[in-house]
Formats: sequence, C-alpha cells, structure tokens
Amino acid sequence: MPQTPSATTTALTFSDADALPWLADDWAAALQPPTVLIADDDGDVRDLVAVKLRAAGYRILEADNGRTAMSLAVNERPSLVLLDVSMPGLDGLGFCYELHSSPQTAHIPVIIISGRGTPHDMMLGEMVGAEDYLVKPFSPAELLRRVQHLVPAHP
Repeated sequence: MPQTPSATTTALTFSDADALPWLADDWAAALQPPTVLIADDDGDVRDLVAVKLRAAGYRILEADNGRTAMSLAVNERPSLVLLDVSMPGLDGLGFCYELHSSPQTAHIPVIIISGRGTPHDMMLGEMVGAEDYLVKPFSPAELLRRVQHLVPAHP
C-alpha cells in the first residue's frame, strides 16, 4: 500500500514578540529625531541654540520659563534638556531637581547653560543632577559636541 504523506500543518508564531525592546507604538517615535528642550528666558540664546541643533538633525522644543519647561518635559519626554539657571517661575536648579526627582523624567539628561561659571555654581548643577554644565558665552561647536555626547542625532 502506498503511503500518502500526512497532512501536517505548521503554525508560524512570533514567540519572541513579547521580548521586543519596545511596543509597536514606540516604533514611530524611534524613527523620529531626538528631541531637545531648550529652556532659557533669553530668546536670542534659544534661537541660536535651536538653529544649530535643528541643522544637526534634532527636533526642538522651546520654553522661556521653568514652569513651561517642566510641563513640556513631563508631556513630551525630550531626549535632553538644555537649561538656563536664571529663569522666571522656576529657576534652572529647581527645575533640574524636580525633573530628576520624578521616576517618569529622572532619565532625561540635562546640560545647564549659564552665565554663572564659578566652581560653586558648577557644583550646585551637579548636585541637582545635571550631566553637564556649559558657561555662557559658549561656542556653538562646543555646545553641539556636548549634546551629541549625551544624545546622538542619529542613533
């Protein structure tokens, strides 16, 4: 008697789907350029920094005071915050402390950009959680180098 091949079916499954590093909704976000929040009450500084970072491939959010910056940080979850110390509403040190006190935003790196450049000022920035401290005036190339060190434009 001739044998007929048994009709077996193989189900294809994606058993590793649960192990993917991010949800499908996060794919669109992963394809977007990193977002940098610039929080400075000086519009000229914000403009200079924004132009340089946009040209380097970053998406930019801007705030002219600490409270607006905090709202943007919580709602938009930027990849990095560039932060002036002297701002109305909530100063940069208070902002940085609050940002790093919340589990939802503690991972967001901060570079303080300030006209205050004493060792004491830099130590305060470190104490509230800033990853870097850049004294004004600064060169746009140095700013870009420091931003790219913390958040590459094209991961």
